[in-house]
Amino acid sequence: MTITQNAIKGGKNAAGATFIEDWVIPKFEAAQKAKGKDVTVKFVPSGVDDEQYKTKLSLDLKSGKGADVMDIDGIWAGEFAEAGYIKPLSELIGPEADSWDGWSQIPEAVQGMAEFNGKKYALPVGTDGRVLYFNKTLFQKAGLPADWQPKSWQEILDAGTKLKSAGVPVPIQINAGTAMGEATSMQGVLPLLAGAGGEVQQDGKWTGASQPLKDALGLYQKIYGGGLGDPKLQQEAKGRDKSFQQFADGKVGILMEGDYFWRGVVNPKDGVAKMADRDQVVGYAMIPAMEPGKGVRGQDFVSMSGGALRTVNPNSEHPKEAFELLTFTLSPEALKEETKDGNVRVTPRTDVNKEILAGEPLLTFISEKVLPVTAYRPPVAVYPQVSVALQEATAAVVGGTAPDQAAADYQKKLEGIVGGAGNIAS
Repeated sequence: MTITQNAIKGGKNAAGATFIEDWVIPKFEAAQKAKGKDVTVKFVPSGVDDEQYKTKLSLDLKSGKGADVMDIDGIWAGEFAEAGYIKPLSELIGPEADSWDGWSQIPEAVQGMAEFNGKKYALPVGTDGRVLYFNKTLFQKAGLPADWQPKSWQEILDAGTKLKSAGVPVPIQINAGTAMGEATSMQGVLPLLAGAGGEVQQDGKWTGASQPLKDALGLYQKIYGGGLGDPKLQQEAKGRDKSFQQFADGKVGILMEGDYFWRGVVNPKDGVAKMADRDQVVGYAMIPAMEPGKGVRGQDFVSMSGGALRTVNPNSEHPKEAFELLTFTLSPEALKEETKDGNVRVTPRTDVNKEILAGEPLLTFISEKVLPVTAYRPPVAVYPQVSVALQEATAAVVGGTAPDQAAADYQKKLEGIVGGAGNIAS
């Protein structure tokens, strides 16, 4: 059998490639031998741009080829399912796909990432979550608490106003505009949309100029029109990187980001904007709904998550063994091995997270508090275009357009993207 992911020793995602080649394959082959099965597994490396990897997978699947077990990005799942490139696991494998003991350890919200039209097409490999980060030193200066947890959008704005009075250059940074690309959607408009009780797609209909969208854009207006954020930063090519550096330099009070910010940006060891005093200075809080109970599914707090999936190729000659290999890579033993030596991350399994995240307060917070309330992007082919239209709507508001007008313009664009007004709920 073969297994592939966008990873290669000495190159992109090197740790992932090393783990599969040096640990998973020998251990799995030995476990199969103990059962009396002679199984040989080969790793097929790839170290290319994500879009190139996606194209190669698509061509392989379309022509009946490809590795038996493969990794895909969560937002490709619907597109691949609609094209018939991947199949529901229960169809391929049989009842054991649903009775895998690992499902009971994966929160329902995380399982949702691997589902399309109510059927499971893959297993989640890992996930993340978005929170509000804040600078405790600046908070102290503004008379705000070190254990800050806003319960509404108004409380965020109130904190921003106090930070501004205390002389903080950028009280609030929430990604906006097209220069930040998908980061604007994931760390900006989508969590706010969820906080106002909306989703970008619900029950097969796309959300147009709805009240939740107007509310989300309204918050952008209050921040960037009210002098609580830096509108120029949202238009610069490297605006997001600049906002990271400004946060590290103590010039940004509140910033909405994913756990990557903690692990890869302000990480004192090897972050891109290192903060030696990160653990003392950086606080984090859940993203509140507009008002308590006003979030999606009636929630008080919201988040957005992304993540990768691992699935079985429908062209595999050994689907049952391929599924065994797939579940083996997501066993507690394998995940603990993969996340040691500085590779710690939020895994899809709560039993593993409890153990490996014990010394990681932020990742524990994501795993225990954020994942149960999170939401995912719709895994459909047209989503990336919809995302750009949302980014353009935020850019318009930051540039001075009224939220209602920006929402109406977004709906017009959306009609062109999703095949007409009939596919939109407004």
